[in-house]
Amino acid sequence: MPAKENLVDAPCWVDLTSSDPTSVVPFYTGLFGWEADVSPEPEFGGYTTFTKNGIVVAGLGSQPPGISATNVWNTYIASADAESTVARAADAGWQVLIPAVEIGDQGTMALLVDAGGAATGIWEADQHHGYGLWGEHGTPVWHEQFTRAYRDALKSYETVFGWTYGVLGDTDEFRYSQGTVAGETVAGIMDAAHFLPDGVPSHWRVYFGVDDTDAAVAAVVELGGTVVDAPEDSPFGRIAGVADPLGARFQIASIVQTP
Repeated sequence: MPAKENLVDAPCWVDLTSSDPTSVVPFYTGLFGWEADVSPEPEFGGYTTFTKNGIVVAGLGSQPPGISATNVWNTYIASADAESTVARAADAGWQVLIPAVEIGDQGTMALLVDAGGAATGIWEADQHHGYGLWGEHGTPVWHEQFTRAYRDALKSYETVFGWTYGVLGDTDEFRYSQGTVAGETVAGIMDAAHFLPDGVPSHWRVYFGVDDTDAAVAAVVELGGTVVDAPEDSPFGRIAGVADPLGARFQIASIVQTP
């Protein structure tokens, strides 16, 4: 599969904020076959880049100062101008946790909380353009937000990133829309107000592709992780919810082969 070209205003990168980054590296390299490259540059704070066949697919870092959330996977949305995106988001009622800041020659990042309460990263590429593979084993295959404020979230991403939507369901049992950028479906937003446990805020979840969901679930357990949602068939593949040994949640989904 060729390297992925990431769209501006669409998800482009994922990384894990971990309370003990070094300890979870063997879990992810064992589960997905990733290689781990730890940056020697002091300004990057030991940030680890995971690669597959030499192409970047995800990152891993420690908890930034002043940020309370840890052991969580973060979704970043590509921006042509991070400062302008942050300003537009602030005008739309988003909270700015980390303003636009240059990360060496890699790019510019920011961390915001959207109008529905979900933490969302912003990434303006320089040398680092986000994940370079998509839609195969050991790579991101989907981004999905569970939100407590569904209508606010939809309006939020429409205003800041220009998303349009395809509605998959609009009932109390299943309310879900897919965001579209430049004709490409890029992410899902689900009304989760009725089933998120107390104390769990709106949040993004990343799906990683696997060749065999049941085998991957067994590997999660063998590597010290846990199964949160058992494998289940869906129109989008066989899906399961899992967590790494420190509790960071993510989804795995079987790769759906297209003719």
